[in-house]
Amino acid sequence: MLGSTHGTLTTDSRRARVIACGEQPGPAVHGRPAEVDDHDVGGRPLYTDVPDLDRFFRPESVAVIGASDTEGRPNTGVTRQLIDWADRVGARLHPVHPTRPAVFGIPCVAAVSELPEQVDLAVLLVADPLPLIEQLAEIKVKFAVVFASGFAETGEEGAAAQERLAAAVAQSGMRLLGPNTNLNAFSSFREDLDGPGIALITQSGHQGRPVYALQELGIRLTHWAPTGNEADLETADFLSYFAERPEVGAIACYLEGLKDGRSFLLAADRAARRKVPVVAVKVGRTETGARTAASHTGKLTGADTVVDAAMRQYGVIRVDGLDELQDTAALLARARPPRAEGVVVYSISGGTGAHFADLATEAGLSLPTLSEAKQAELHQWIPEFLSVANPVDNGGHPVGDWRGRKIIDAILADPSVGVLICPVTGPFPPLSDRLVLDLVDAAEQTDKLVCVVWGSPVGTEPAYREVLLGSSRVATFRTVGNCITAVRAYLDHHRFVAGYRSPFDEAPRTPSPSFRKAQALMRPGQQLSEHAAKQLLRAYGIRVPREQLVTSAAAAVRAAGLVGYPVVMKASGAKIAHKTELGLVKIGLTSASQVRDAYRELTDIARYEDVSLDGVLVCQMVERGVEMVVGAAHDELFGPTVTVGLGGVLVEVLRDTAVRVPPFGEEQARDMLGDLRGRALLDGVRGRPPADLDALVEVVLRVQRMVLELGDELAELDINPLMVLPRGQGAVALDALVVCR
Repeated sequence: MLGSTHGTLTTDSRRARVIACGEQPGPAVHGRPAEVDDHDVGGRPLYTDVPDLDRFFRPESVAVIGASDTEGRPNTGVTRQLIDWADRVGARLHPVHPTRPAVFGIPCVAAVSELPEQVDLAVLLVADPLPLIEQLAEIKVKFAVVFASGFAETGEEGAAAQERLAAAVAQSGMRLLGPNTNLNAFSSFREDLDGPGIALITQSGHQGRPVYALQELGIRLTHWAPTGNEADLETADFLSYFAERPEVGAIACYLEGLKDGRSFLLAADRAARRKVPVVAVKVGRTETGARTAASHTGKLTGADTVVDAAMRQYGVIRVDGLDELQDTAALLARARPPRAEGVVVYSISGGTGAHFADLATEAGLSLPTLSEAKQAELHQWIPEFLSVANPVDNGGHPVGDWRGRKIIDAILADPSVGVLICPVTGPFPPLSDRLVLDLVDAAEQTDKLVCVVWGSPVGTEPAYREVLLGSSRVATFRTVGNCITAVRAYLDHHRFVAGYRSPFDEAPRTPSPSFRKAQALMRPGQQLSEHAAKQLLRAYGIRVPREQLVTSAAAAVRAAGLVGYPVVMKASGAKIAHKTELGLVKIGLTSASQVRDAYRELTDIARYEDVSLDGVLVCQMVERGVEMVVGAAHDELFGPTVTVGLGGVLVEVLRDTAVRVPPFGEEQARDMLGDLRGRALLDGVRGRPPADLDALVEVVLRVQRMVLELGDELAELDINPLMVLPRGQGAVALDALVVCR
């Protein structure tokens, strides 16, 4: 409960804490929460509607403004492609041009106002689209596409022009794709492919080409949304829409920036609820990449560590390369949920199996040792001197006859096996041809995942082109790395969605009593003194040491007697950020004379350094724990963030931290600890007792509640060190820094 000295957290105590804070638990429902406010306690949205984009992708009527059939003109090629696309989707196309009677034989109208019918989609092939927006709104056009560049990607002047365009669109009630987009949404998609497909979102048109090309390998593509500068329609809109489409098996994204962090998370949450995998390349891992991305799209890239954490919170699978994007999305779109998480590597070479097993284990895949009974069964067809524990080495010859299929079936029949991977380093016909046929046939008969890595650099072999690529049940890869990445993502995704509960359903919607106390302590634009910062922590039930703020040496001695020796003395003032570096901390004081001397020294240093004090803190000395840091900051893209890591004076050197974006629950708070390289310190090392993890998690959750409620009022919070005591003894905030926005 709030104000407790211990931080142990149970289901009952958490519910009691929620009630004590005045929070009404939100209903865990799918979609919009019933009969509750759609904003959290800080005013941030908890729900977003899914845009109806059916008439964008499948319009009944299309207007092409600026249509042309003059050879050599850029608009001519665009017009021709749009005519072909409209014919494929069954849409009526109306060219618009002020001087032409017809374009490619299709009657032309001179102005938007002369269109013969209300159109679903208007494609603007003009340099300045702004004057047309109001005209399109008057005839109630649902969607518009602007190809023109020269907007936010070019600098301040272009950004201002894009803002004017966005404002006009918002007032019109219509939805707009672009500006600075392309024709990818109107590409030709193969209609002879069935089964779940990939929906593609890209902020750079060319970067989606590898995924689009998957159609040539028999993998279905359902949609392509090239979002451009996202003056209106953004990645999150298409992500939400695709997550609801029954034909979409996975969503692949190439992202250079996010228009709005919260909208993206709400869309990713929708996909997680619907169990639709999202795979993304996100540019900006490096400072150079982030700078380039910003100049290309004119959007915030966000601190990459925060972006990475936010994606993982909502199950978005982040990959680095476009080859990984296509292979991972293809697997996730088509593979059935796993029956087990065990992976077996099956090869004709002991060296190949050992190498693959090393890489797979290093990547976190589980390669279980097959049971003695299963190994004995396999040795019916594989010589005894070969290892079949996992990896399974058949030595080569058994794949050339009836034994090959027996081995595959026996492996797939093992209940601990969910994935069979067969790396074929290079073709070795006719044995490799027979092996591939057996793998494809077995994959058709099982509900487990069968993967093949076809390592030949040629890729023209019939076994690959005609057999493997002709199967929708075998996942075929060209590289070991991509196979491992995709299989790990496949297992991670299904594990994630199986236990997923949306944090938005349980986010607090009403302020707690702590909030009212906290508001009285905030000082806009200022840094709080340590004393005031600790009062803020107390308001949210975070334990601090016994301490008193004093303004004389005599008062310091009296306070030490009340607090209890040994004590720590620290200067307290609104502008002191790093007390240790200035010599404004004295520890281990055991007598009245030491306290008097320390008081005088601290005040002398403060005068010399021209530091204003509100007093000197006489604090209980707390030892025998693990020093951690728990903090909060304001991210430009996602808003409040919460961080936990190894603390103390080396926090900036170690940089061993984990971050999450609120709202998040207890499970995510515990996962943060698992992200730390120094996690073992909390479990107890070199004879030290295990730390009170429940208390640490409780502090993280209370800090989250604080930042949710204070929102934009809180620029920065650092509890460092947070001394996490041995198990069952709680955690104590020994120092705190608070900066108000």
